Amino acid sequence: MSEIFGNTQERSWYIVQTYSGYENKVKANLEQRIATMGMEDRIFRVLVPIEEKVYIKEGKTKRVRRKIFPSYVLVEMILEDQSWYVVRHTPGVTGFVGSGNHPIPLTPKEVEEIMNKLGKEAKPKVEVDFQVGDTIQVKSGPFAGQAGPVVEIDADKGKIKFSVSVFGRETTVEADYTELEKI
Repeated sequence: MSEIFGNTQERSWYIVQTYSGYENKVKANLEQRIATMGMEDRIFRVLVPIEEKVYIKEGKTKRVRRKIFPSYVLVEMILEDQSWYVVRHTPGVTGFVGSGNHPIPLTPKEVEEIMNKLGKEAKPKVEVDFQVGDTIQVKSGPFAGQAGPVVEIDADKGKIKFSVSVFGRETTVEADYTELEKI
């Protein structure tokens, strides 16, 4: 086989396109091929970036995992003929992202953004069915039974600020979304 890619020793992340829904299967197949073909020194990591979201609707919590880049897998590798061949001929792979047969690596900034996003995803995103202005009631905690309008929603922290009457004065209180229900 001719040296299409040269013999660079530079590790980079590449995006590999897969058949829809085959991302995890491609990851497993590729990891197996790396081991059986002795490519551990050329192909280092295979990622299927996923995020987990928590939906709160009518007081019920539902966790949902979804792929950030459907139909794509990220591969950290040294691009050369043999490593390209191993990845490209893995069942379920349709090709590399790039121009023609020349895969284009992700820039360090793109890799950093993706890794930061994956790092943040260790804590699931929370999506609640409350909106500013909705009237909610506290189910538990020190303000149990109190009701008032939602003033602010902090989805990152899973906190809701709402207004209640305390000693005849309107006061803004913060509570965890799990302690509240919509009226």
